[in-house]
Amino acid sequence: MYKIAAVLFCLMLCLVQVYAQQVQPQDTTKQQQAKKPEAKQPAKTDKAPPANKVQLSVKALDGSGAQVLRQYNFRENLPDSAEALKEVRALVYRLQQDAFLLASADSVYFKRDTLHVKLHVGQPFEWAQLRNGNLGEGLLVESGFREKFYRDTPFKPAEFVKLQQRILDYAERNGYPFANVWLDSVSINGNKIAATLKLEKAFVVTYDTLEIVGKTKTQPKFLMRYLQLLPGQLYNQDQVDASQRMLTQLPYIKSTRSPQVRFTNDKAKVYYYLEDRQANQIDGVVGFLPDPNRADKLLITGEANLNIRNIRGSGKQLGLQWRRVSAGSVILNGEYLHPNFLGSPIEVGTKFNLLKQDSTFITVQPRLQLGYYTLKYGKFSVFTEWRNSRILSEVSSEQLQQLNLADAQTTTYGLNYLWNNLDDFYFPRRGRLAELQFTAGSKKLLRNADLEKSFYDTLDLKTSQLSLSLRLENFLRLGKNSALLTRLRGEVLFSNRIFLNDMYRLGGLSSLRGFDDYFFYASSYAVSTLEYRLFTASDSYALLFYDQGYYRRDLEQSSADDCPFGVGAGISFSTAAGIFQLVYSLGQSDQQQLSFKYSKIHFGITNKF
Repeated sequence: MYKIAAVLFCLMLCLVQVYAQQVQPQDTTKQQQAKKPEAKQPAKTDKAPPANKVQLSVKALDGSGAQVLRQYNFRENLPDSAEALKEVRALVYRLQQDAFLLASADSVYFKRDTLHVKLHVGQPFEWAQLRNGNLGEGLLVESGFREKFYRDTPFKPAEFVKLQQRILDYAERNGYPFANVWLDSVSINGNKIAATLKLEKAFVVTYDTLEIVGKTKTQPKFLMRYLQLLPGQLYNQDQVDASQRMLTQLPYIKSTRSPQVRFTNDKAKVYYYLEDRQANQIDGVVGFLPDPNRADKLLITGEANLNIRNIRGSGKQLGLQWRRVSAGSVILNGEYLHPNFLGSPIEVGTKFNLLKQDSTFITVQPRLQLGYYTLKYGKFSVFTEWRNSRILSEVSSEQLQQLNLADAQTTTYGLNYLWNNLDDFYFPRRGRLAELQFTAGSKKLLRNADLEKSFYDTLDLKTSQLSLSLRLENFLRLGKNSALLTRLRGEVLFSNRIFLNDMYRLGGLSSLRGFDDYFFYASSYAVSTLEYRLFTASDSYALLFYDQGYYRRDLEQSSADDCPFGVGAGISFSTAAGIFQLVYSLGQSDQQQLSFKYSKIHFGITNKF
């Protein structure tokens, strides 16, 4: 009876130790060590331990224990007696976790500068059998429990705690947050342990209503559908935990504290503590660039943005953007997002892009997309896009053939995946973002009356077209007030024949700084960014950056590649009128020298309301 009681006592302590280590946050490690229960405290000595360096001598009480100890490494030279005793406790704990449940330090004494320890190791305990009490098939699959895994195998408390946690996690995800797992009918025969694993689910819990606490116009109905916390649905603890991350992806609200769950009988009501943040945007940016036609003058470019978010608290968004990137070149973008379409978790969106490249060509590109947010895996979208590129009448037939331009209509279908766990939408300091997009479709060439008919004789008027794009961002917090941004962006276009007006445009403040907007034409490119941000306030920072790019331009009659780069610095700070931004940059490529003569200055103010 003494042996059974000792084993059960040691087993209980081991399970408590392992479970406490798994559920406690990492930043309380020292507190855990200080409060860690022990199987058996080393014997106290009347003689005061020495204050200088201590040697640790550990011996087993029997030969089999000595062979076991040879498999364990521990420090033999310790700075003081306290560290030596801590090392002994750690060794005993490791033995217990490796199935030696009765391991203990039976004799501990100091002699000169040496701490002598005699360990009782004992026999390793094994599972004779762990029977399934009342676990259903779903639990067996999710937890990975099989009775055959617990026959004549070492009894390791840490592994059993993991099994318990997997079962409890499954129960919490399926409406049983008050479930309990325990061992029943425990019997010990020698060093063999037999038991029955049982689960008490208690009662099933479903969601009640969702409550919003704080000054916000966001409607609970929208938030409930966005977070997929529907009344009558089974309670899911993972869903509640993931909802905090999903809230950070909404630019118009901020969470003031973690969500709380209150249980009333068999109902769970989730409380979210939110406040509106200024997310509606009206802003303009003015840029000064050297005029390529006249060296003594500057070319003024501009940009205007209008973004209305969370319209009437329903999560709807409307955005417009106008940009003048060079003389005669204009960009117009529009976007509308409608979440929870017809009460479903589907987000419907439409986009419109127009690019007029001076007097050369104009491209119109509308898109219709459907998006779906998942709890853990980000946002998936499917879309279809129509691209219509037309050559302007001012271009002569000789220029068309020389510039490799063509009228074309392209219809593509695509998939987009976005995963985001940045800690803030506007001013992140920690987290990652990943976006991957793939499109496939067909391109149809349209005959141009200004070109000779023979121009199309060697061309396939209808061809397939594929594209792939990638964006990766990582924010690493370096200290209390600084962060390091690393970013990689790239796109590649696959087609039998690529024309100049099919290509991606690269350069400018939003892609490769140090160059004019849309300075490069590329059939494929990649841009990596290293940017250091020093925050002076939650919404203000200074920055230093380096952009390294690579691009290829593959045309029928010519091809080129280059590795341009840009360096610079800037500031962004909040004022009463809005957020002021100033960026100064230099760039170098085969077409531009690294010179202050070609430096770029962009500044503007973002007014949010």
